[in-house]
Amino acid sequence: MKIRVLLVDDEKDFTEALAQRLETRNLSVLKAYDGDEAIARIQEEDIDVVVLDMLMPGRTGIEVLREIKQIRPLVEVILLTGHATVESAIEGMTQGAFYYLMKPAEMKSLLQNIAYAYKHKAEQEHRIRQAEIDRLLYSDVGD
Repeated sequence: MKIRVLLVDDEKDFTEALAQRLETRNLSVLKAYDGDEAIARIQEEDIDVVVLDMLMPGRTGIEVLREIKQIRPLVEVILLTGHATVESAIEGMTQGAFYYLMKPAEMKSLLQNIAYAYKHKAEQEHRIRQAEIDRLLYSDVGD
């Protein structure tokens, strides 16, 4: 199964080029060019990892991150920015971002972080499924 990645960035040329590079590495890529479109995609599609630009017109990356985590808490978000500050990195991580990368990110680093984020999400989903199974199997013990 392919990792499903949502790229969110208002720079269309950058987003298109990055999408092509990720697709050649066998990832399934969706694109959004602003926060509202990203939220709509998150609500409609089964996404594993979001690569989210921090500075976009309208909603900031932090605002979009917060909403993603409210809608789909297990979706991992990698913040991507060309205007990093220590404060924004801390805020992003505090709000639930998986990782924080500077633009232009090296492809190897981005791919590694997407893979790690996907693995983390899959492990969380597995633990949740196992807890549900355990609850079903052992909830009536002793009755």
